[in-house]
Amino acid sequence: MDKRDYYEVLGASKGASDSDLKKAYRRLAMKYHPDRNPDDAQAEKQFKEAKEAYEVLSDGQKRSAYDQFGHAGVDSSAGAGAAGAAGFGDIFGDIFGDIFGGSAGRRGAARGNDLQYQMELSLEDAVRGTENRIRVPTMVRCDTCSGSGAKPGTSPRTCSTCGGQGQVRMQQGFFSIQQTCPQCRGKGSMISTPCSDCSGGGRVQKTKTLQVKIPAGVDDGDQIRLAGEGEAGPAGTAAGDLYVQIRLKEHPIFTRDGDNLYCEMPISLAIAALGGDIDIPTLEGRANLKIPPESQSERIFRLRSKGVRNVRSKAQGDLYCKIKVETPVNLNRKQKDLLMEFDRLTKEGGDRHRPRENSWSDRLKSFFEDIVS
Repeated sequence: MDKRDYYEVLGASKGASDSDLKKAYRRLAMKYHPDRNPDDAQAEKQFKEAKEAYEVLSDGQKRSAYDQFGHAGVDSSAGAGAAGAAGFGDIFGDIFGDIFGGSAGRRGAARGNDLQYQMELSLEDAVRGTENRIRVPTMVRCDTCSGSGAKPGTSPRTCSTCGGQGQVRMQQGFFSIQQTCPQCRGKGSMISTPCSDCSGGGRVQKTKTLQVKIPAGVDDGDQIRLAGEGEAGPAGTAAGDLYVQIRLKEHPIFTRDGDNLYCEMPISLAIAALGGDIDIPTLEGRANLKIPPESQSERIFRLRSKGVRNVRSKAQGDLYCKIKVETPVNLNRKQKDLLMEFDRLTKEGGDRHRPRENSWSDRLKSFFEDIVS
């Protein structure tokens, strides 16, 4: 007999989300589970069918293969198999794990908390790389008890309530609920005589001094991970990590966007009109920039490979320099007269000397004529 479509078995559409598939399977499992339907062969068959369908569709790779090739794309042995004899708690370990605190035997190894430290850097230090010394307040392993929390000469004893598992299982009807052990609070062990220095916690407060090497090319927001330099874990377990987050200080000349640098350079009216050479700053020193005649304000010049070397790819960014034509100020009488004469002469040339101004005047005149008419 051909197998039914897995989506049809669960009563779900082909585009159903993982959450929808889980809800559909839970509904069918509760309805047809053998514990609720003793001696009902049909219910057991439907339960196995639903479990097989969910095991395939809840696995991303198997679901993809099934969507492309149907039942032929998945291992037929991935089905119900010995599901009929499984206990109710085992069946729902994954389904209700997030609600009732996880399933048995899945306690992950405890570790200390991760820490974060913000380090301010100048643009120059970020571009070239540097080494900085930092002081980080944290929890470190207690040297007196070696992190066990017990007074020297004694040792923690296994919790008699949970047998060292840190969790206990409670049966409520046909639900099997797993909870943190109330006796040892999830530790799995008890301390009869705590260490006097850490009061049984296995950790003490301390400020650590660390030398941090900053690679060349880091950018604002980048993080450097120092493995094992976070808080010490409870009861002698592994320490967490320290993440050093980079914050760049504002630079008086440059702004940075990725691997590129940007700056603005004021130039005189004469340089803009006649052209000339100017010196512009780069992170490597001065560089010469040739301004062509008749350059307009806001024009941007690109200096290749004068930006930042990427911290990963090592590709070099560029420097973009925007020129700003500076209007003369605090003029004396002679300077004003010369500018007025210059203005008169350029006006006589019309479009030849001031094409944008005359083009704008024509458009403005046409605009007002249209309004009047």
